[in-house]
Parts: sequence; C-alpha cells; structure tokens
Amino acid sequence: MTVSRYIEESTARASFIRKMFEQGMELKKKFGEKNVFDFSIGNPDLEPPKEFFEVIKEFMENPQKGMHGYMSNAGFPDVREAVAGKVSKEQEVLVPASHVIMTCGAAGGLNVILKTILNPGDEVIVPRPCFVEYGFYIQNHGGEMVLVDSLADFSLDLDAIARAINTKTRAVLITSPNNPTGRVYSETQIHKLGEMLHAISKKRPIYLIADEPYREIVYDGVKVPSIFRHCIHSMIATSYSKTLSIPGERIGYVAVNPAMENAETLLSGLIFSNRILGFVNAPALMQRAAAKLVNISVNIEAYAKRRTLFYNGLIEAGYDPIKPEGAFYLFCKSPLPDDKEFVNHLLKYNILVVPGSGFAGAGYFRIAYCVDEDIIRRSLPNFKKALETL
Repeated sequence: MTVSRYIEESTARASFIRKMFEQGMELKKKFGEKNVFDFSIGNPDLEPPKEFFEVIKEFMENPQKGMHGYMSNAGFPDVREAVAGKVSKEQEVLVPASHVIMTCGAAGGLNVILKTILNPGDEVIVPRPCFVEYGFYIQNHGGEMVLVDSLADFSLDLDAIARAINTKTRAVLITSPNNPTGRVYSETQIHKLGEMLHAISKKRPIYLIADEPYREIVYDGVKVPSIFRHCIHSMIATSYSKTLSIPGERIGYVAVNPAMENAETLLSGLIFSNRILGFVNAPALMQRAAAKLVNISVNIEAYAKRRTLFYNGLIEAGYDPIKPEGAFYLFCKSPLPDDKEFVNHLLKYNILVVPGSGFAGAGYFRIAYCVDEDIIRRSLPNFKKALETL
C-alpha cells in the first residue's frame, strides 16, 4: 500500500465538488467553454474590490523592512486590533485583539480549533446538509462527526441536536448562511441553542463553533445573528475568501468569545495549534491588506440579482428550489429520488451541479451561482429540456 489506509479510504469518498469540477474540465475541452454550464464549485467570479488592488499596490511601492518576515503565530498585533473592531460590531460584544487569531482561511481556522479542543473519540454535532469537508477536518484530529437532521425548511432542529448530545459531545458546528442551502439561522434558534449548550456544559464546555465565510453575503434585509451574545462557549472561524473574492490568498481568522471562562488557556492552545499544524502564521501581506479592508466587500447586489434570475428561471422551468437567504448557492429538490442519477442526467445537457448526497442532503442538488449572468440565462433552456426528457 503506497498511502495510509485512512487516506486511501478518504480519497475514495472525497469531495463530489472536485469530481464535478474535473468532469467540467473534460466537457469544456470537448464542447467548448461557452457551451458548458458549470455550477459545481463555489469559486467567486467577481473580481476583488478596487480597494484591494490599491492596498497591495501601496505595499509593493512602499516596502517596509521585514514586512514579509515571521511574526507572532497569532498574527500582527495591529491587524488583530483592526479585525477585533470588526468582530465587535458584528457580534455586538466588545472583543479584544487578544481574542483574535489570524489563520490560513476559515478551513485553517477550523482545523486549528478542532486540533485544540478534541480528544480522541470526542464527537462534533453537525446539522445536515453541511459543507463536505467538515467530516475530514474532524477526523484529522481524532474526532467523530455526528450528523443530525435539520427541519424541513433547513433551519436548526434543536430537538435533534439535544438528542445527539452525550458525554462524548465536545462541540456543535454550524455554518450560517449555510452551504449548501443558503439558510440563515434565526436569532431565536441561536439563542435557544446557546441556552441548551450552557445548561449542559457543567463539567466541561460544549463549544458552539460558527463557520461564517458567507456572513456578509445576505439578501432581503436578513441579518446573521450574533453567536457571542447568545452562547458563552463559542468561537467563530471565517475568511475573506467570499467577501473580498480572494479564496486563493488563504486569509481568515478565529475569534473567541471574551465571556468564556478560561479563554486564555483556549487561546494559548489555538496559537500553539496554528504553529504545529504547519500553518505557522497567516500570510503576512494578506494580513496587512485585511486590516485596511475590514469595511470593504464585493458588490453583494450582483449575487442578489443572479439569485433572483436563477431562482425564478428554475421555478418557471418546473423545478423546486429553496430561495436562499444568503451565500451564493441554490439547493434544489431533485426530480428523481436518486439525486446522483439526476445530476448525471444534467451532464447530458452540459450542466454541472453537485448532488445533495455530497453534503449529506440526499434528494437535492446544489447550484453555485457565482458565475456570470449570461451563463445562468443560457443554461435555463437546458435545465428545462433536462426536466422534460426524464
């Protein structure tokens, strides 16, 4: 065996998203890029805001001695201060700079958190459907992912979460706005979840971990509620990948609730884990850029317009999509019981989407609409034909 048993087994059940992306590359070679409608991967197509390029240009034209060198594993102090100010506004709680750790994106941040809090065999509860990589992140650090169903509208099923909690439970991991459904969990639900976890957390805390890379991409006046106001033992992992359209730059942060008891011990563990996992520190140049761009984002209205265009078009074509409150995904009911079978059927019409099964959400498929409007418009007749030919 050339690789470990775990890696061999994991690659065999690896991300549906990547598989569809690779199939898309083959289709584009065969039929031409304009004739393939690829909605498989959440790779933002909007260019970063002009302010991003202005900041980078300023750094390059006015280099400072040592600006690309090592710093504290937690990040530059002034960057953490700037980010803490942003988090304080979002969470409606005063968050000190010492409670912010700069990371290599939200994925890096989640791995840092899980490395810090999990003992072998500890369980992390995750509402389904969910981001495909969570299970791998949890397994990376000896934990077990426990999937629980959501309600019919994909909001949190608090009773299901309560039933899943046992002596091995170490954390509940949520993402809101959700990938793949676009659901934003209500303040009432977050409050009740926080109360439940606080009541159970006697001898050792059950953490609420919020993965929030889509926090600023919301529609129709929807607000993502504060996690820190409603749950004492809470942490946030997030990134600038979506708000600034820089996923390849791998810059994000972890924030720890200042109301948490023994927060200093947790923070020391997070900083240590950031180092020993091999991240060492978040990219220096991107940290400096993030500090200057805390109030800047891409044009969310562009995503809102695409959402409306795609949602209405699918309804007219005879589909049953869920209207997302945030992020840039449509989660649509599969016309066939087997969502993988229907996704393969769409390939005949050069449409690439991801089966809901890949997100532990069987019976649905996910469409990423972070693509040009013209692609959406031209794809709709093909969606209709695909449905008519079942």
